[in-house]
Amino acid sequence: MVSVAPAEQKTLRRLMAAGLVGSSLEWYDFFIYATAAALVFPKLFFPEATPIVALLLSFSTFWAGFIARPIGGLVFGHFGDKVGRKPALVVCLGLMAAATFLIGLLPTTASIGVGAPILLVLLRFLQGIAVGGQWGGVVLLLTETAGPKKRGFAGTFGQAGVPIGVLLGNVAFISATTSLSPEAFASWGWRVPFLASALLFPVVLFIQLKVEDSPVFRELQQRRASGPVVAQAPLKEALRTHRKPILLGAGLMFASNAIFYVSIAGVLSYATTTLGLARESVLVVSMLSSLVSIPVILWAGHASDRLGRRPLIIAGTIGMIVWAFPYFLLVDTASLLLLFVANTVGGIASSLVYGPIAAYLGELFEAHVRYSGASLAYQLASILVSGGTPFVMTALLGATGTSMSVSAFLLVMGLFTLVSVFRLPETHRPERA
Repeated sequence: MVSVAPAEQKTLRRLMAAGLVGSSLEWYDFFIYATAAALVFPKLFFPEATPIVALLLSFSTFWAGFIARPIGGLVFGHFGDKVGRKPALVVCLGLMAAATFLIGLLPTTASIGVGAPILLVLLRFLQGIAVGGQWGGVVLLLTETAGPKKRGFAGTFGQAGVPIGVLLGNVAFISATTSLSPEAFASWGWRVPFLASALLFPVVLFIQLKVEDSPVFRELQQRRASGPVVAQAPLKEALRTHRKPILLGAGLMFASNAIFYVSIAGVLSYATTTLGLARESVLVVSMLSSLVSIPVILWAGHASDRLGRRPLIIAGTIGMIVWAFPYFLLVDTASLLLLFVANTVGGIASSLVYGPIAAYLGELFEAHVRYSGASLAYQLASILVSGGTPFVMTALLGATGTSMSVSAFLLVMGLFTLVSVFRLPETHRPERA
């Protein structure tokens, strides 16, 4: 990492607050699609298909966002390394707010026919591009501004936006489903959570006007001004010289991404359709599990500043491997309490990995290719694992008739992550920080 003095506490606190709020709303926008894809999109956009086919088609549109995320990582990673972390983040947040708001206005298949699912996929694709570029912007602004002693903890203010986004999304859907009749919810109530994405625009304005770019990037600008000493094509250089950390960095995310998307999308559909649980109850369980994950993510990032990044990631990965089969044994009881235990224990293990990841992925790359390299690693995992997980879970259940096949999938993802972390170096030396 480029050596810079830690930012003043007031500046860092303001940046952490902006990063947490912006990241939370961005992920809220991205995740409410998962809830809608499980609960309402099959009937609204694929009404003529059988229930299982409609669900698979709905989850396929959900996957489109993840296919787009590496594109966002490529485009905005290059832009962020050339022009700045802040400009890339501002554009991504604005794009996400606009795409999500438009989904809330989208006509259904009953109104305009086949054009409805086509437009849905297009807007989901734009969501994916936005979130693909956003992650690198927010975590690099945080970690590059914090300095080496607080880099792990600072990065968690971007990471904690994920469970907060799930929490906000579940609150939005629970409020809509409990306050409206089923007919009103299916007709227009599902749109309200998407239209609420307009709240992201004031955050975009605040970051644009009140937040400076990171000290690391400002130093890079000074070095560029004095001569061609840094890469003029950072994306090309990242792909040419950093393939190993990009690929293994993606592998670091396999286990946590798989169990996360099983819990927020796959299990939501499975519990309501196969196990017969009420969707509001399942959403409450998901919400409570997300509440537990938030402090664990913050603690894990803080602990990684004292213990190093790899010990936390290894511990969390082993936890997910051990929990793969007990997870669905508990889910299959159809007990809300045991479903909460399954999601919460899996979420704690996942959070031990997810907390230090922001700092760890950034530290694997030199400053002038950091946005490109870290974004590519993070978003490559999204297309390989995250977006396809609900689809894979539905297909495995349909093909085998048993949830143990999904547990086996979680186990394999855990082994991929374990191999990846053992092949990567420790990047943080607590005694030198």
